Amino acid sequence: MAVAKKRSAGSVDAAVHRPGVERRRFLTYLLAAPTVTIAGRFVAEGEWAGVAGAAPVAAAGRGEIIDLGELARLGTIATAPLMVLTVGTDGGARFLLPRLECGQGIATGVAIMIAEELDLEVDRVEVQLERARGELVANQLTGGSTSTRALYDPVRVLAATARRRLVQAAADRWGVAADSVRTEDGEVRGSGGLRLGYGELAGAAADRRYVGIVGAPKPEAEHARIGKWHRRNDIHDIVTGRVKYTMDIAVAGARPTMVRRPPTVNGGVASFDERAVRAMPGVIDVAVISTGIAVVAETFGQAWAAKDAMAVEWTAGSIDERSDADIFAELHASTPAFAAPPVRNATLGIDYLEAEFDWAYVNHAPMETNCAIADVRADRAEIWCGLKLPTVARAAIAAELGLPADRVTVHVVQAGGSFGRRMYHDAALEACEISKALGMPVKLMWTRSDDMRHGRARPAMHHKLRAVLHRDKVVGYEQRVAAATCDELIGFDSFVHESIAKGLYPPVNWLASQALFQLETSIPYDLGLVSEVMNEVPIDYPTGMWRSVYSGPARGVEEIFMDEIADRIGEDPVRYRLRVLKDRLDKQVVEQVARVGRWTEPMPSGHARGLGFHAEYRSRTACLVEMDASDPTRPRVTRAVIAVDAGTCVNPSGVENQLLGGLTDAISTVLHAGLHIEKGLALEGSYSQFHFARQRDSPLEVEFIHLHSGGPPGGVGELGVPAAVGAVANAYARATGKPVRGFPVLRAVDFTPFPR
Repeated sequence: MAVAKKRSAGSVDAAVHRPGVERRRFLTYLLAAPTVTIAGRFVAEGEWAGVAGAAPVAAAGRGEIIDLGELARLGTIATAPLMVLTVGTDGGARFLLPRLECGQGIATGVAIMIAEELDLEVDRVEVQLERARGELVANQLTGGSTSTRALYDPVRVLAATARRRLVQAAADRWGVAADSVRTEDGEVRGSGGLRLGYGELAGAAADRRYVGIVGAPKPEAEHARIGKWHRRNDIHDIVTGRVKYTMDIAVAGARPTMVRRPPTVNGGVASFDERAVRAMPGVIDVAVISTGIAVVAETFGQAWAAKDAMAVEWTAGSIDERSDADIFAELHASTPAFAAPPVRNATLGIDYLEAEFDWAYVNHAPMETNCAIADVRADRAEIWCGLKLPTVARAAIAAELGLPADRVTVHVVQAGGSFGRRMYHDAALEACEISKALGMPVKLMWTRSDDMRHGRARPAMHHKLRAVLHRDKVVGYEQRVAAATCDELIGFDSFVHESIAKGLYPPVNWLASQALFQLETSIPYDLGLVSEVMNEVPIDYPTGMWRSVYSGPARGVEEIFMDEIADRIGEDPVRYRLRVLKDRLDKQVVEQVARVGRWTEPMPSGHARGLGFHAEYRSRTACLVEMDASDPTRPRVTRAVIAVDAGTCVNPSGVENQLLGGLTDAISTVLHAGLHIEKGLALEGSYSQFHFARQRDSPLEVEFIHLHSGGPPGGVGELGVPAAVGAVANAYARATGKPVRGFPVLRAVDFTPFPR
């Protein structure tokens, strides 16, 4: 178990001031009594730049001008008015969170924001997941490291408004001025010992005469809870089994359901012995569906046994004759060429350096497998599922069932992990298909093997890099990428397949992928003329946006390449980065991690340190690891130091957990974890075969350094992966003396695959 230490590097003046939205006009309205129920709506009276935050940096890269998170945050402004906060007669606060809590801790972060503005203890704030509401649109998206960034202002304004109304109600009751009273520990307090709890004031504060009162969030200097370390507010319920995940929910009549899936991806059913299946113990019903054969039984054990015992004839899948060798050969052949032939001229001091890298498909592998509950009737449908885009799922389900969207109810259920997997609504749609076909509610669970072999994966990729050097300076940098097609439209095609949009799906998805690649891979270094190009290769394997999507592989290999450039010119990798980094705040996290990580101290033979850096989501991080690779076939990261500057940090504990998760993902995908595709199917069918990092692979010590440059919160959910990829790969290369070119490094099939 890693032991996390904490350091603070003190305050740092921000290079770019990002003012909050000023002179906002807030319209609030009352929804119910006797509770104070507040929805906040604001309209900026200035330019959009004031709402969005920072002005562009001089000579900034694509992602520095406006990154994916800023686009997502702008998309949430219009529907922020529809979020609701309630202060009840028990004195506690309740908030309907229009996001999915899947282990990343955003529910705790939101509770901290509300508790800060209401002067409540954090455990007095209840955060519930909002069901799918079409009117929320982009405000019900969980992804892209955007949740805290998008919610920070609107949630605090709602809570500050509730506080002001409670204060005014108390002041009116006492006949004193509102500015003569204060709030503390869930009470409004006045001079002479006057005290009223929020619960006592909830009814009075709900009076319509207070509807025009609007509160302003506290300045950062007055924060007593934001920025302090909090454990997750649901952790006790998780470890004691009180949290209800999808498979824990009891829906009347919903029976255990599983699907027999084809022996290759995207295959279909030709025929099967239905009579034999129906005769098996506990089997209630059977149906052929688009993804296989569904079996409903009295228990999951009986459903599992029945599906495995089936005698089935299958139709061909989409890549039946394809394996890793074929896929990577196509990726290599499809990688765009460099702009010009390489040039070397010793007299002029011109040189170049090139490197190529392969990334295997990587399964999302959340602890909770794909699952959903569906109750489809002739005139309505109700679904329970962990979904990051529930409004999209609702629209897709409505279209598939031929129902109006307002007749489809989608309950968002806390999920056991995602890493991008729950952006896609495969399980919910499949459960609805089964429920409709059989005319009964169903509780659908995928097996681990289903998830590994038929679930989505980060696309396989090939990267070619070239740096043109003039003496000790890079004057040109090119990155060329070929990636298997990634579903960037998040399943939108599932409900437009009968329309013209279906014909437009490939080019539209290509444009979405290109935009995401360009926004995510902005280079923080001064490398002269920079050119990055990605080509998507249409390989029909189920894919999805895995944590950090393109920046993990692309920026990860760039960090490897930075070490190799430094080696070519004979400069220390840390000193070289500090020389070519464009932003002084970026330099500070590198300096701090190198100092605390004892970068210059010697290590024994077979041991080494590696460092990586990444800036994205208006945040920046550097990661340094120490590795024992004295046995190159059993490398172990023994220590890690992670420095981070993510603006205002709502919950340092949450930030550390996210960065530690990014490090774990990097250790896994660099060293051990990647799918092997053979004749149309992944060989890996369980955690015992897909070698994601275990406790024995984790560092014994992890130390965090928090830097504070000010400004609103940045994103951290995906921030830690690219820097850690570079650090782990660079440490392995330095320890073994061998450059890293394929991921995972240790790629042998050391297991017997399950039967297809």
